[in-house]
Amino acid sequence: MAANKSTQTDWFAHPVLHVKDVEASLRFYVNQLGFTSPWRYDEDGRASVAQIDRQGCALILADHWPEKIGKGLIFISLNAEPESQIAALDALRAELEAKGAPVREGSWGYRLLVVDDPDGNQLFFNYPAENAREQTGQELPQ
Repeated sequence: MAANKSTQTDWFAHPVLHVKDVEASLRFYVNQLGFTSPWRYDEDGRASVAQIDRQGCALILADHWPEKIGKGLIFISLNAEPESQIAALDALRAELEAKGAPVREGSWGYRLLVVDDPDGNQLFFNYPAENAREQTGQELPQ
C-alpha cells in the first residue's frame, strides 16, 4: 500500500484595507510610507483595488465596502535581530517623519510605532517586548 504524500504549501496573506479613495491612498502609501504598487484594478477610469508592497509586506487597498472604511489595523513586525530592532524602528520613524507621514507612539502591552492612514486605518510596528505603559503612559491607540 502506497503512503499518502502530504503536500505542504506555504501560506501568504494580503490583508485588505478599506479606503474611500484608492488613488489618494496609493499616493499616501507610495509617497509617504515608501510602498510600491505592483498592480491595480480600475473601474470607470479610476483605481478601485490596488496592491501595495514594501519589504515583504503586501496589502490590498479597496473601495468596495464603504461601511468598513478606516476600521483596519495591521500589525507589522520588522525582521531584525532583537538587538537591532529599536534602531531599525527609530530609523523607520525618522524616514516616515521626513516624508510627512503621521507617526506617533502607542502601546499594546509594549511600545508601538503607530501610523494612521488618511482613512483611519492603522499600522502598528512593535518595538521589542518591554513595559510600554511605563515608557509612554499610553494605552492601546484608538
